[in-house]
Amino acid sequence: MKAHLQRFAAYNRWANARLYEAALALSETEYRRDVGAFFKSMHGTLNHLLLTDRLWLGRLTGKGSHPNGLDAIIHDGRRDLAMARADEDDRIIGYLAGLDEAALQEKHPYQNSSGKAFADRRSDILAHLFNHQTHHRGQAHAILSICGRQAPPLDLLAMQRGLGAPDLRAIAAGLAG
Repeated sequence: MKAHLQRFAAYNRWANARLYEAALALSETEYRRDVGAFFKSMHGTLNHLLLTDRLWLGRLTGKGSHPNGLDAIIHDGRRDLAMARADEDDRIIGYLAGLDEAALQEKHPYQNSSGKAFADRRSDILAHLFNHQTHHRGQAHAILSICGRQAPPLDLLAMQRGLGAPDLRAIAAGLAG
C-alpha cells in the first residue's frame, strides 16, 4: 500500500507542476475569470486544492493551518500560491515517507469541518486526498479549455512513461510580485 500511495504522491506533484505551468501562462484576466466552475476561476480552483491538502494534512499530522471556508483564498498572488503548492506537494511526500504499512492501516481520528468526529484508515484518507486532487485538476483542465488554451496531458501513464514536468518553484520564481 505504501508504494502505491507514494506513486500517487509523486503523480500528484508531477500533475500539479504541469497544470500550474499552463495555468500560470494565462493572462491575469483569464486566470481570474469566473467561468462557472465550482470555485469559479482557475485561481479559486487552485486555492481550493491547496486549502484542502492543508486541511487533510493538518488532520493527519496535527500541524499546519488553513482557513475554515473551502472557498477561501489562501494566497492572492500567483507566485505565492505556486510556491505554497510546491511546498505542500513536498509535505505530502515527506509525510508518506515517515509512515510504515502498519501506520497506513491504522484508523486515524479527526473532525470534519462541521466538527463531526470520524476515524478512517490513513491509507483511505490519503487515497481521498489524491482522488480529490484529480477531481479538481479536471475542473482546472476544463477552465484552460474554456479560456481557449491547450490543456496539458495529466494521465498517470504519461508520467510513468517518462513525460516530464517542470520545476514548479522555478516557474513561480519567474513570476512578478
